[in-house]
Amino acid sequence: MTRSLLVLGCGGHGRVVADAALDCGYEEVAFLDDAASVDRPTGLRVLGPFKAATELANEWPVAIAAVGNGAVRLELFHNLRRMGFQTPRIVHPSAVVSRGASLGEGIFVGVGAIINVGVQIGDAVIVNTGARIDHDCEIGAGSHIAPGATLSGGVVVGERAWLGTGCAVRQGVKIGSGALIGVGAAVVSDLAADKTFAGVPARILE
Repeated sequence: MTRSLLVLGCGGHGRVVADAALDCGYEEVAFLDDAASVDRPTGLRVLGPFKAATELANEWPVAIAAVGNGAVRLELFHNLRRMGFQTPRIVHPSAVVSRGASLGEGIFVGVGAIINVGVQIGDAVIVNTGARIDHDCEIGAGSHIAPGATLSGGVVVGERAWLGTGCAVRQGVKIGSGALIGVGAAVVSDLAADKTFAGVPARILE
């Protein structure tokens, strides 16, 4: 039986997920996207808008939400689960994931990422290219650890948080749900939910 995957979202992140899925052994990959009407440069098909998933569940029973916005991605993930889709973990073969880590459903782990022992990752999380998550961190559902971000041990990240490219987080820090951390920020203390932070050290942006 052909291993097939339906990817919801054919923007930049969706195409990265599709590419990784092919590297993971999926033989057939196609997209759903509300904004797409033509095939992307990958040459993979766009089968229709997101709502077409209800009609494709039998033919394409395995699907992953692959949009950048955490709240939208999490909503799509839950919709897929309600419709009976399998929601796999797409972990690029070059990533290093400890056997002692716990990974949720519908997550993506990119090229060269490192996830260490004792890490707990919720559903629909992105651990992007070259991100590093050290021991005993907790990553809430729908969060995005952007390329090159580094989390020291024991960091707790709330749901739907976005940790920007190249940011660094000190051990034991707690980051609130929905927080957005800017590119290259240095997080040395706990951060509130639903606020934006940037700088070295990271401070709230009014």
